[in-house]
Amino acid sequence: MKQFQHFLTTTGLKLVVNALAFKLNIASIATIASIASIASIGAFNPTPVTAQAAYGSYVGIGGSLGLTEGVDEFGLEEERENGLVVAARYKLLRVPISLRAQGIFGLDGTAVVPTVSYDIPLTWQADIYVGAGGSFVSGNTPVGDQSSFAIQPGIDYSVPNSRLVVFGNAIFSFDAYENDDKTAVSLQGGLGLRF
Repeated sequence: MKQFQHFLTTTGLKLVVNALAFKLNIASIATIASIASIASIGAFNPTPVTAQAAYGSYVGIGGSLGLTEGVDEFGLEEERENGLVVAARYKLLRVPISLRAQGIFGLDGTAVVPTVSYDIPLTWQADIYVGAGGSFVSGNTPVGDQSSFAIQPGIDYSVPNSRLVVFGNAIFSFDAYENDDKTAVSLQGGLGLRF
């Protein structure tokens, strides 16, 4: 009987010690696994992908079509002006802002329209923008016959697998006519080369 009691005591103690060791090992493994999974979530958490504005600065050429006409000193309506446009965009890479300039050359005058624009991506190749700046005019142009404040909404489309950009915009020049307080509106469009 003593031997049986001794056996139970030593065996029971061994069972208790083994059970505690097993429990500690399970707890240690569970703790290590929890820490590893939390660390891996933080280290390998993918961020959502968003489209970027059409990449790159460009210089382009195209046409300008005046949609409004002013009046002369006698109150008679002048003809709508059309012209050649030379456009440039400098894209700031870390922010969705671009510096833009358009030179408009017509038969009766020239205009330079520098703007700062906020670019909004539509796709990987296209973005729309709204710019604000000035319209500096000499003579009769599609953007009026006097210098004024201008708003320029537009779109840029980068042709895939090339350096070409198709651009289009409108210019709204406020109080753009010397003898009239109308807003001049013109449309520009053309083809650019990214650099």
